[in-house]
Amino acid sequence: MSATLPALFVGHGNPMNAIRVNAWSRAWSKLGAQLPRPRAVLSVSAHWYVPGLAVTAMPQPRTIHDFGGFPRELYAVGYPARGDTALARRVQELLAPLPLDLDQSWGLDHGTWSVLCHMYPQADVPVVQLSIDARQSPQFHYELGVRLRPLRDEGVLILGSGDVVHNLALYSWGEREQPPFEWAVRFEALVRARLSSAERASLINYEVLGQDAQLSVPTPEHYLPLLYAMGASVLDEPVSFPIEGFDGGSISMLAVQFG
Repeated sequence: MSATLPALFVGHGNPMNAIRVNAWSRAWSKLGAQLPRPRAVLSVSAHWYVPGLAVTAMPQPRTIHDFGGFPRELYAVGYPARGDTALARRVQELLAPLPLDLDQSWGLDHGTWSVLCHMYPQADVPVVQLSIDARQSPQFHYELGVRLRPLRDEGVLILGSGDVVHNLALYSWGEREQPPFEWAVRFEALVRARLSSAERASLINYEVLGQDAQLSVPTPEHYLPLLYAMGASVLDEPVSFPIEGFDGGSISMLAVQFG
C-alpha cells in the first residue's frame, strides 16, 4: 500500500456498545467505511494490562468476554478475525531488543472486538493485539508508539482502545442519561487542546495536570492506549476528533485520528 494509514485512538466505553445500535456504534461503522482499508490492525487495548510485553501470534485469536454481569447475548458475540503471525514478528522486530513474547493464549478482548465488530463487521481484516506492560512508565508506552510508526506505511492500522476519561466508580449505569461531570469535561477539553497544538510532554506525564486528571484517570490502563496512537503520529500531521461525547457522566467516548 502506498498511502500512510492514520493512527487512531477510540473511546470504547461500555461493552454493551458491541450489540447496541447507538451513536457510538454508528460512528464506528462510519469510521471503518471512511478510513483507507488496512491490510491488518494492531490493537493496543486497555484490557490487556499485564506485567509484561507480549503480542498475539496465533493464526485464529479467540474472542475474550472479559467482563461480568452483562446480558447473555453479549457473551454470545464472537469476532472471528484471523491473526497475523508475520505482523506479530514484525512488531517484535520493531521493538527489539525489548523482550516481547509471541503469545499463543490471549486473543481479542472487548476493548478490541467491541469496536472492530462495527468498523469491520465481516471480521475480514486480520487483528493482532499488543499488551500494555503495567510495570512501565507513560513515557515508555509513548516511545513504543514511536517505534511502531513504520507500520502505518506498511498497511497496518494502529488502534489504541481505551477512554481519555474513565472513572467507573462514578459511572451511571442506569437508563437515564447522566450529564458529564464538570471535571471530566475540563480534562477532555485540555487533552483535545494539547493534542491539537502538539503539546505532548504534559499529555505523556498526565499526572502533572492536577485534580481533573486524577479524577479522569484514576488508573492508567484506559489512558495509555492514547499514548501509543500519539507516539505513532508525527508532529506536523493533522489531528481530528471524529467521535465525541460522554457516557454515564464519567466516560469519554472521544476518538482521536492522527493523519
